[in-house]
Formats: sequence, structure tokens, C-alpha cells
Amino acid sequence: MITIVFIIIILYVLLIGSFAYGFDKVQDFKLEDISPKTKFSVIIPFRNEANNLPNLLTSISRLNYPKTQFEIIFIDDDSTDNSLELLESFDFKKTDISVVKNIRSTNSPKKDAITLAISKSKYEWIVTTDADCNLPKFWLDAYDNYIQHNDANLLIAPVTLTGVTSFFKRFQLLDILSLQAVTLGSFGIKKPMLCNGANMAYKKSVFNKVAGFEGNAHIASGDDVFLLEKVKNLNFNAVHYIKNKEIVVTTQPEITFESLKSQRVRWAAKTSNYNSVFSKITAIIVLFTNGFLVCLPLLYLAQIVSLKTLVYTFFIKFMIDFLLLFKSARFFDQTQFLSSYLFACIIYPFFNLYVAFVSVFTSYKWKGRVYKK
Repeated sequence: MITIVFIIIILYVLLIGSFAYGFDKVQDFKLEDISPKTKFSVIIPFRNEANNLPNLLTSISRLNYPKTQFEIIFIDDDSTDNSLELLESFDFKKTDISVVKNIRSTNSPKKDAITLAISKSKYEWIVTTDADCNLPKFWLDAYDNYIQHNDANLLIAPVTLTGVTSFFKRFQLLDILSLQAVTLGSFGIKKPMLCNGANMAYKKSVFNKVAGFEGNAHIASGDDVFLLEKVKNLNFNAVHYIKNKEIVVTTQPEITFESLKSQRVRWAAKTSNYNSVFSKITAIIVLFTNGFLVCLPLLYLAQIVSLKTLVYTFFIKFMIDFLLLFKSARFFDQTQFLSSYLFACIIYPFFNLYVAFVSVFTSYKWKGRVYKK
């Protein structure tokens, strides 16, 4: 048993340590005061987002980028609230805005929405975000600046949470920060494996060249990760991460445990469909390590492992996770929330196993719809 513990912990430490190393290998990108050249089509699918749209719309109105250089396409996915009325009544101040009705053709409404919007877009560079997000003032400036300095097909940018006012929300923030750290770290070790559709951009011609979401449209989620895998296989060196605070998109944490569970199950449900071997190995190592931590107290009570083994195992995982998480929290200027790390660290293995179990054996509900794995 000691040998098994040793192997699992060594694999986990090597994995998380590699991400921590990779995090620092990605260089900070500094913006320059240059004239904007890139034209963007910003795509925002939405369904019943009346509570979130006002913040998004306000942030759109505050974008610094020239209004003649971008368009925004909203795709309505059968909203039943007053989202459309909010869009129609908002003063966009001459911003090129259009609202399109989604046309369902697959098991993934969001992929349908994005594909439809791209077919109607005017410009080569597509930028995606979500309706529950808040966009920074220099968001498109940062994308343009990077594009002018680099040859890229797909760009990934950072996302974090705001409005963190309780432990439940801090738990979500720490989870998001860890995912962002893994995302950034994986780019640093030349193994990009995660991204977030709330803040990414890619060329329309490249999207069409890889046949968009063909081959994974039956999976409800994954409009971001599966596209990353396709574009990475097309040209590995043309997939980049923009490490800059001016481009950080923020969103709100989930309000209830049920909505959090549905969100995480939706994310986890696509894991088995990853094409990347490294992504699958990472998911397995993380799952096994968390599962082992959950079992260790029972193994100790059964006198299969010693108290020393239990304490050392938890301490090692605690420290290596903290190293990676601290780098992410420092980048996002959210180190003040690390005070909740100890308690969150104890809870997380149970949460991780629960989500994994539910994602395998049950359906999940999202935006009022039920999805099967």
C-alpha cells in the first residue's frame, strides 16, 4: 500500500509541478500604444440572461476599441425572459449590433449558435464570450495588439470570478483559479489542453478549415476545448495564450449548489471525449489522487496505512496545489482569497469525486434543458 501511495503522489507532484513551472514560462504580454488594425466579430450566445445582460451591455458600451472596427452578434437561444427587450432598449452608441435567432441542428445549442453567427459574421477574427460576463475596457485592444505582434490562429485569454462574498463563492473562485493556472501552465510546457470560451479568439478561415464543431457536435459542451484540439493539430505553433491583465474577462459565481453541480458536471462530461492523451492522463491522475485522499482516512481506520502516511500525503498535495494556486491568484490580484484555501482543500477531493461520479452515471440540467452524457 505504501508503494501505491508513493506512486500516486509522485505522479501528482510531477504533474502539478510541471504546470507551476509552465506558468512562469509563459511571458507576460505588454500592450503598446499602436493604431488598431484588426477587425473583430464578437459572438455572444444567450438564453434567459436578463439578470446578467445589463452588466455585459454596460461593459460593451465602455469598450475603448473603435466602433467601426468590430461588430457584435448576439444569438438568442430560445429565451423566455425579457432578454430580447433588454437588448432592443439598450443604447449601444453606434456600435454595430445584430441579434440572430438560433437554429438548432445538433445536441449542442451553443455550438449551433456560434456556427450560425460565424456564417453571418463580417470579419476574419472571431471573438467569443458569454452573456454573464463583464468585458474589460481594453479587451479588443489587447487582442489587436497581440495579433499585430504574433502569427496566430487561435488565442486563449484569462477568465476569473468577481462578486466573491461567501465561502461558497470563494470555493468556486479557488477552483477557477486552479483551472486557469493549469490552462496557463499547460501552454508553458507546450501541452495546451484547456481554454474557456468566455474569452477566446480565432480566425474564421481556420474554424472553417477544421470543419468547426464537426465530430463533437453531439456533445453539449466543449465548444472551446474541442476547437482548441482541432486548431492545435492543424498548426501547433499558432495557438497562443495571452498573459495580460488588461484582457481578463470576469464573470459571476453560481448562486446555488445545484447550479454549480450542473455547471461542473457539464464540464466534466466531455472529458472522456478528449483526443489529447495528455489531457486524459491529467484527468486520470487528478481523479485518482483525489479519490485516494478521500479513501485515506478509511484506510487509516482500518489500519492499512499509518497516520504518518495520511498526514504526509495530505500535506504534500496541500503544498504543491498551493504553489500553483498562488501563482494564479497573484496574476489575477486575488491572493486575499487564499485564506479559504485550507478548508477548500479539504472539501475539494469529495466535490471532485462527486462531480466525476454524477457526470458518468446521470444526466444534467443546464439553462432549463436536460442533457444526457
